[in-house]
Amino acid sequence: MSKQYWLMKSEPDVYGWDDLVRDGTGIWDGVRNHSAKLNMKAMKVGDEALFYHSNIGKECVGIMTITEESFPDPTAEPGSPWVVVRVAPVRPLANPVSLAAIKADPALADMDLIRLSRLSVGRVKPDEWKHILKKSEKPGG
Repeated sequence: MSKQYWLMKSEPDVYGWDDLVRDGTGIWDGVRNHSAKLNMKAMKVGDEALFYHSNIGKECVGIMTITEESFPDPTAEPGSPWVVVRVAPVRPLANPVSLAAIKADPALADMDLIRLSRLSVGRVKPDEWKHILKKSEKPGG
């Protein structure tokens, strides 16, 4: 199976990119949406995800890799359906890519981030992934 790509949102004042870099690895916990949970269950080791700062900044700031597939969320009630994945930072984006820049780009109009704006863990199609990485090469995306 080929590598899949994702976008995972976190509030930077709760757990941001710098926290993940400092920690070296982390679990993506606290997800309480069934669609996001299904996306996390579909993740495989080696898949990559954009780290998106939500609420504050509203921008893609880094790339992380999935290092452990889904397992029960230790922050959830025992027996609940919620899961986590383990992630590790790969690299920061050269320049953050803002939500405004993504919304303004017709090539990204079908992204989960735009269509399903409340979804905290969404899929990113390979062409969308490449496009966002290209946008990150210049300031302002």
